[in-house]
Amino acid sequence: MDRLRKWRSRRKSTVIVAQKGHNSLEDPPPRYETDLSPPAADPSASHYGIKVLHADPSAVVDICFIHGLTGDREKTWTAHGHSTPWPQSLLPSRLPARILTYGYNAHITQKSVASSNRLINHAQNLLTDLSADRGFEGAVDRPLIFVVHSLGGLVCKKAILLSQNAAEPKSRSIFDCLKGVVFMGTPHRGAWMADWAKTPASALGLVKSTNVMLLDILQRDNQLLDSIQVDFLTMIRRLRESGRRVEISCFYEELPFPVVGKIVNEQSATLDGFDAVSIYANHRDMVRFASDEDPGFRRVLWQLHDWTSQISTGEF
Repeated sequence: MDRLRKWRSRRKSTVIVAQKGHNSLEDPPPRYETDLSPPAADPSASHYGIKVLHADPSAVVDICFIHGLTGDREKTWTAHGHSTPWPQSLLPSRLPARILTYGYNAHITQKSVASSNRLINHAQNLLTDLSADRGFEGAVDRPLIFVVHSLGGLVCKKAILLSQNAAEPKSRSIFDCLKGVVFMGTPHRGAWMADWAKTPASALGLVKSTNVMLLDILQRDNQLLDSIQVDFLTMIRRLRESGRRVEISCFYEELPFPVVGKIVNEQSATLDGFDAVSIYANHRDMVRFASDEDPGFRRVLWQLHDWTSQISTGEF
């Protein structure tokens, strides 16, 4: 009888481990952007909105960072073993810029109640919060660059489109001041992650609420995703035809996750006619640079430095 109980105990443990493995691919489960297992604790609202990482009185540009699905406005950009996001630790000494980061509730599953906000709600909040911050700073007319990861790129594109059509000058100023966008692992054409992402909630049964609206936007044939893509590219084309420059640069992940593969492949992460550069990392780590010697950091820095230099000299 004792041997039977021990066997049953071992079998139960094996089943639990297998379920965890199905959910998060590793044991223990990693916590990262697009790790769609339930978060350890509900995110605090204090992590949402604009946070200034570096205030430069001689800034010629605002650079705003936007995280992606299940991300955080600081942790997303912080390398393993580090306590400070690289936009705060590595950029200020190299660019005459005010560095901002934006946070929003991009968690699709939570232990209490997941946000019901759709992508358009997050985009409108970004537009409102960023406009207000620049207004308080007295920087409404300062040139603006975005650096965006994953779903954050879709939120950014929609916010720019909303700004373009805004009736109020304070909201339209985001569009008027836009100089460039650095897209990092953004699923412009959708990501297969959407179907996989639905698994954890049902597999573990640990969450009480799921924001399926954020998952739906990632489907390859999602009409809203397609319309954002068409409208954004149309906007860029018309601006260039009118003589106004808005630069675009796309970075894509080189490395897959074990079993899962690449979260956003090169085809989805790039835009025809614009620079496309790879970063030797997976979807999570492609935005976590540990030092200024990291090749990925140097590639992103060069793009930001080039644009900022042209803004400083009046060429852009």
